[in-house]
Amino acid sequence: MSTISIAIIIVLTALLSVAVTGFLFYKIVKSYLDNQQKMQMLQMKIDEHKESLKTVTPIRLQAYERMALYLERISPNSLILRTFRPGMDIKALQVAMTKNIRDEWEHNLSQQVYLSTESWNRIREAKEEMINLINASAVKLAADADPSSLAGAIFESVAKSKIPTDEAIEFMKSEIQERFA
Repeated sequence: MSTISIAIIIVLTALLSVAVTGFLFYKIVKSYLDNQQKMQMLQMKIDEHKESLKTVTPIRLQAYERMALYLERISPNSLILRTFRPGMDIKALQVAMTKNIRDEWEHNLSQQVYLSTESWNRIREAKEEMINLINASAVKLAADADPSSLAGAIFESVAKSKIPTDEAIEFMKSEIQERFA
């Protein structure tokens, strides 16, 4: 073999080595830069999520507060004291209490967006149980009975078991401790 052939082989070998090394260097640098870009995107998402939590967490806690207030307002003690008016008959008191529960429910419907499904279901169940309790207590009494007897029948019913609104409040408290503490 001539010296020119050997020189060409050496040059080609060197070029091939440089090309392979360059290609490997390119792949490594590209992989590193891609990973860096992914890390930056992930960090941006984490930062956005943290900012979102700073905004959403207080709103969610306010929703729990509003629904706790709702449950307190529809509890028997509060509901009867707020809706009873002198001169009412049993039917008027029954209608006023159930209307009050439903009106406040409709006023707070948007809060379900911020509560867990389980909390919302418990609140809805408490609302329905309170309406059923009022209606069942009213049915047991004569139409001309004193309206205070309806209040007495409601209190008698809740004395036998836990008040539905209290159960829902207890659930919400435990959920808040779990999620936000």
